[in-house]
Amino acid sequence: MFRRFVRACGFVAMLWLLPAYAHAQCKVQNTSSESRELTNAQKDWHFIGSVEIECGDMQIYADDVKWTTENNHAIATGHVVVAQGNNRIAAEHAEFNTDTGLGTFYNASGVAFVKPPRQAPRPGVAVPQVPGQENVVYFFGEVVEKLGPKKYRIKGGGFTTCVQPTPRWDLHADTVVLNIDHYTLLKSAILTVKGVPMFYLPVMYYPTKKDDRATGFLLPTYGASTYRGQSIHNAFFWAIDRSQDATILYDWFSKTGQGIGSEYRYNFGGGSDGNIRGYLDDKHETSYLSSDGTTTTSSPASREYTIIGSANQLLPDNFRARANVNYFSSVLTNQLTNTNFASTVNSQRSFGGNIVGAFNGYTLNATFNHSEVFYDANNSVVQGRLPQVSVARNERPLLGSPVYFSATTEYVGLLGESKSSSNGQTVDVSKNLTRLDVQPQIRYPFKKWQWFTVNSVVNVRDTFYTRSQDPNTTDPVTNSPALVDQSLNRRYFTLQTQIVGPVFNRIWDTPDNGYAEKFKHSIEPFLNITRTSSVDDYQRIVVFDGTDTIIGGTRYEYGLNNRFYAKRRGAPGQVAQSREVFDVTLSQAYYTNQAAAQFDTSYVSSLNNTLQSNFSPIALNVRAMPTNDINASMRAEFDSRYHNLRTLSFNGSYTWTGRIQTTAGWTKTASVTLQPDGTPTIGPDGRPVFGPTSEALTVSSSVHTRDNHLGVVYSLNYDFIYSYAQQQRISAFYNAQCCGLAMEYQAVNYPTSYLIPSDHRFFLSFTLAGLGNFSPFNGAMSGVPR
Repeated sequence: MFRRFVRACGFVAMLWLLPAYAHAQCKVQNTSSESRELTNAQKDWHFIGSVEIECGDMQIYADDVKWTTENNHAIATGHVVVAQGNNRIAAEHAEFNTDTGLGTFYNASGVAFVKPPRQAPRPGVAVPQVPGQENVVYFFGEVVEKLGPKKYRIKGGGFTTCVQPTPRWDLHADTVVLNIDHYTLLKSAILTVKGVPMFYLPVMYYPTKKDDRATGFLLPTYGASTYRGQSIHNAFFWAIDRSQDATILYDWFSKTGQGIGSEYRYNFGGGSDGNIRGYLDDKHETSYLSSDGTTTTSSPASREYTIIGSANQLLPDNFRARANVNYFSSVLTNQLTNTNFASTVNSQRSFGGNIVGAFNGYTLNATFNHSEVFYDANNSVVQGRLPQVSVARNERPLLGSPVYFSATTEYVGLLGESKSSSNGQTVDVSKNLTRLDVQPQIRYPFKKWQWFTVNSVVNVRDTFYTRSQDPNTTDPVTNSPALVDQSLNRRYFTLQTQIVGPVFNRIWDTPDNGYAEKFKHSIEPFLNITRTSSVDDYQRIVVFDGTDTIIGGTRYEYGLNNRFYAKRRGAPGQVAQSREVFDVTLSQAYYTNQAAAQFDTSYVSSLNNTLQSNFSPIALNVRAMPTNDINASMRAEFDSRYHNLRTLSFNGSYTWTGRIQTTAGWTKTASVTLQPDGTPTIGPDGRPVFGPTSEALTVSSSVHTRDNHLGVVYSLNYDFIYSYAQQQRISAFYNAQCCGLAMEYQAVNYPTSYLIPSDHRFFLSFTLAGLGNFSPFNGAMSGVPR
């Protein structure tokens, strides 16, 4: 969650501004005036006309000053000005005790230049500091009283960090009680912007500590949405200590009720850190219109929750533990409390953790995870590892030879369930099982010639499954082979050879070229041969991941890499360095077993209604990196058998001096159209019919000034198949010398399977120098500097 912690800039200025208060006793060094009088046995001084008194590092100016040395009581009247360093305070009338440092200013105002507090460093965390940076604070009050060494009371006054003739904002209060290095309490406080009252608070509390992080209320954020109506978001920040803090959030919604959340964060150094956020959404019954504006749907009252968090913990002997949770009680809650479009469309709740470490040449990884993906409110798939433990022997030379040996053993409890509800009935299908996998491996690299390398691998694999499926029996619920409680043991071996070369290079010297002083073109043909022994009963294996999709036969992958390098000059005085600026790869695979074409994860379109074939699609990859600021890539997969394009995608990014950052991506996929019985649709030409399955555009851009005073953030997700924008989001911010403004608007159109057809959201947040702000729990205003 984005947050600028509460800073104590406002009334800390008083520590320097009130006369004689920074010292227990004021020793007068020099005085001047038009005239002076001594009375009462030279105990009472009376300075008259253009009075100037130098008292320590402080100067006092007034038209008239009466000072009784017997009780150290001083009264200054007429254009009273007290200066200490760059700080000034002016008043009509001032009374103070030069011994105790207590006193009162009447109709006072002042300006202070206050250095912002330095952040207390956390172990292992570098905290950048800006030397010489100062905040300007202007304060005023009918009466300013010094009550103690670091305690003040202001009546009928306030403060602002704007020093313009008409401040952009100021904070008025009937009474202000200030405890330096502790807190400030305002009663009947009114925040005004350009003289217009914006907020009224009967009581306002915020910290005035010298620490960078301090306990107190943060500035509220205003919001509005189609579904939830008007909203106010506020938070209380608790700085527990240097290494941990907590935030309590409250949201009020005019149409749906209210919500309360909290966040706890810690950083104990050495890689041990974490955070957890929880949110309870207490909704009452409400209704909303459909996307066409004709149908009204009612949403019942409910209490839903969301929990998001992660933790990292360093353990003894260089082991490390991690944990994470991203869980919500309903799809509706995930839509309403999340402005991240990708997260709401791909509704997935999960939790898990792992422990990883190395010892004596071995690596241990113990993991558990549980995830549930929702297709809609009634249909979901549960996957997970409960648990997964793998032990790997790191690769080492075998008996001092150039042959390397390694081995991996894995035990995993695989979780696979599907849940569906229809007509009030819930159907759960489980294919949970346990798998034990052992895989020793021997590798021999041939690296005698740089222009021709051969890397050969032999591995033997033995996998045991506690359950299997019967290909001769169909499950009436899933319409797939029925699962049976019969164990299965799978054994096979693999011979793999990766050949690169012969490699051809050509170099051009271009000393007068403005882009690079030298270019290099490298042509790298490659051939990967993988021979897998026959896998018995592979149709009985329950498929969970790539481990289970191994099919016997030989796979030949062949292709050509074209790499272009440029030796570019850096900054003046730096040595030119070579970098890859452009590459093109063309590849295809041939399978002796046609069924392998449906499980080859090297090709994106293989799992998308792919028919059995001896050939994979032809894949073309292009990537260009001419500078550090420009990056572009393209991938295309072409079906060589049916002469159809399976997938085509473009991605690019551009950055200019950090002030402009733009990324864009376009993807189009097509696959064989299937009949209801699962067979392909055949066209008039006798070939399977390919139909578009998706075509989408994603754009994200950020533009801001060098000093972050003004900026805009924009993102777009557009679906060309249905010709509509799935999501548009625009944020804008303006940060002035003493205040700032941030706004965000988001329009979302969800798929037809979602409970809410669309939602339009708006958020507004103010920033005041010296006070903190935050982002609502749903992620609004994220990425906007405030």
